[in-house]
Amino acid sequence: MTTQTSPRPLAGRVAVVTGASSGVGAASAEHLAELGARVVVLARRAERLNDMVARIEKNGGRALALAVDVTDAVAVRSAADRVAAELGGADLLFNNAGVMLFNPAEALAEGSWREEIALNVTGLTNVVAAFTPQLVRAAAERGVADLVNTSSVAASSVLPAFSVYAGTKAYVTHLSHNLRAELGAHKVRVSVIEPGLVDTELKDHVAGSGGPAFPEGFKSVVPCLEPEDIAETVGFLAGLPARVNLSHITVMPTGQAA
Repeated sequence: MTTQTSPRPLAGRVAVVTGASSGVGAASAEHLAELGARVVVLARRAERLNDMVARIEKNGGRALALAVDVTDAVAVRSAADRVAAELGGADLLFNNAGVMLFNPAEALAEGSWREEIALNVTGLTNVVAAFTPQLVRAAAERGVADLVNTSSVAASSVLPAFSVYAGTKAYVTHLSHNLRAELGAHKVRVSVIEPGLVDTELKDHVAGSGGPAFPEGFKSVVPCLEPEDIAETVGFLAGLPARVNLSHITVMPTGQAA
C-alpha cells in the first residue's frame, strides 16, 4: 500500500476542524493547511481563531474562522451553511472539540457531568448532523470524504473520578464504528482516534475542576504525545488512497502502559 507523495496531498479539499483554538485542534488545522487543504476552524474563542487564520495565510494557506459553540445546534448548522455557500462544502471533518473534568461520583458534580456530556456527546453529534450531508455530497463528486472523530483511550479504560468523561468517549468510539457502517457505502471514510496522554489544555481542565494538578515539568515525568503527533495522524488518514479506511487508531506515548 502506498500513500500520496505530493507535498500538498490535500490540495483542493475543504477541512473543517472543531475545537480548533488550542491543542490538537489548532495543530491539526495548521497541519492540514500545510498539506494544501482550505481549512475552516471552529471554536468559541474568536481571537485565537483569528490569530490562527493569520498564521495560516502568512504561510501561504487559506482559512476561515467561525466562532461557534458546538453545543448550539442552530449555530453549528449556520456554520455548515456558510461553509457550503463560501467554500462549496466540506469533504474532511475533524470532530475534535471536547473537555475532561474531575468529577468523583460521590461528589454528585452534576454540573460537570452535564458540561462533559454537552460538549463531548451532544456537541460532537451536532457537528456530525450538520456536516454529514456535505461529506456525502463531496464523496459522490470526488470519490472520497473523511469524518474523523477524537475519542480517547479512556473509552475502554476504568478511570475513577473520570467516569462520565470515559463514558462520553465510549460513546464517541461506538458512534464512529456505527457511522462507518452506514457511511462507507457512500464513500465516506469514518475514523476514530483514541489518543493516550497528550500535552494540551485538557490537563488544565482537570486541575481547574478540582482535580490533581499536573506537576511542573510533567512532560519529563509522563511521556506525553504532542498535539502535532495527532495532527500528523489526521493528515495521514486523509491522504490515504480512497479505497483505504483506517477505522480505529490508538495513538499512545511510547512509555505509557495503558
